[in-house]
Amino acid sequence: MSTDRRVKYTKMVLKNSLIKLMQEKPISRITIKAICEDADVNRATYYSHYQDQFDQLNRIEMEFIDGINEYLDSLAENSAPEKVLESLLKYILDNRELCYTLLSPNGDMRFEEKVSGVVRDRVIAVWRMNPTKNQNFEDYFYTYILSGCVGIVKKWLNDGDMRYTPQEFAKVLNAFTANTYGVANGFDEN
Repeated sequence: MSTDRRVKYTKMVLKNSLIKLMQEKPISRITIKAICEDADVNRATYYSHYQDQFDQLNRIEMEFIDGINEYLDSLAENSAPEKVLESLLKYILDNRELCYTLLSPNGDMRFEEKVSGVVRDRVIAVWRMNPTKNQNFEDYFYTYILSGCVGIVKKWLNDGDMRYTPQEFAKVLNAFTANTYGVANGFDEN
């Protein structure tokens, strides 16, 4: 059991080091040497866990996405959209520094796409419970709404004081989403 704790600790300090370094420069300019020096871990130990800094970042991203899935899986299938948003925002807030860094220009630009892909199918499934007359445009509605939501979440993360709680923020995002979806639902394709 102590081996498991040591491995977890080592991975945690390596993760913290990479995130810290990514706050200063892009992943492409971070060396294994810098990560190891910051974490006080030798290179052999690093390579026993990761192929390189890109592999490490990918695993950190997947761990974050797995956490999102766990949060979403813990909700009832028919949860109100506001509760789903609130849950996601709580997860983001609990992982604020990590999320902020992963969404920053120094992160992997595909990370946003990865997270979007996870959330997309669930959102579309909820929308299909109340089908619109414009199902052909669902992907466009989703893209529009998600882009706005991601931008707002980035701003929320950038605001150092985090003056809005996940509950308050979920209400705002839900109102934006519901209003956009309502307008789109009334849109005539002809």
